[in-house]
Amino acid sequence: MDCYGLRGVDSLDFVKVDGYIVDKLILEDYDKLKESLAMSGFALRIESAYRPFERQLSIWNRKASGELKLLSAEGLPMERPSDEEELMYAILTWSALPGASRHHLGTDLDVVDGNACPAGYEVELTPAECDGMFRPFHEKLTELMGAGESFGFQRVFVPGRGRIQPEMWHVAHLPTSRRYLESFSLKGLRALYEKTDIACKSALLDNLESLAHDYIYPYFV
Repeated sequence: MDCYGLRGVDSLDFVKVDGYIVDKLILEDYDKLKESLAMSGFALRIESAYRPFERQLSIWNRKASGELKLLSAEGLPMERPSDEEELMYAILTWSALPGASRHHLGTDLDVVDGNACPAGYEVELTPAECDGMFRPFHEKLTELMGAGESFGFQRVFVPGRGRIQPEMWHVAHLPTSRRYLESFSLKGLRALYEKTDIACKSALLDNLESLAHDYIYPYFV
């Protein structure tokens, strides 16, 4: 393991679920949550799960270059800032720091209701979707979580916690993720950035301690 529970796609800890890689320790509870939601007419569907460091780095660098669009806090397209530090914070609005993304853990999932997706619809994972077609699904998830009936899955990107925008679609199996959070090392993350071709490198290294305070540690739940 590296600085944040980083494991390769070939790790024996992982299994595939509907084409996505997850930690095998969450599988039983995931199936239970899926069955519970099905009883209420929802089809729990994964849109993203485990991501290796290289995948998160690619997302980060493509947003920095303009290949992928940047979104404002309201989920609307925004212009790419020319200042490196401003660009870094713009990317952080919706994208985690490579090497410190909870998706590296294999315990966190982006989920939607498959029954609510129109044929051919490409899910974007935006607040507008959560307030629209997926609203009943997320209301049910909220109900289950509040009642302690979500089998260890909870939302971690919620209002008032850190500076990452709330993500209703992101759920984490907390009993398992806590095991891997213990391996995090900010010193290790710095060393990783120093040897990596990552956009906004100078801004990241200059601000790493404050970034950890705002974008990493608040989500160690």
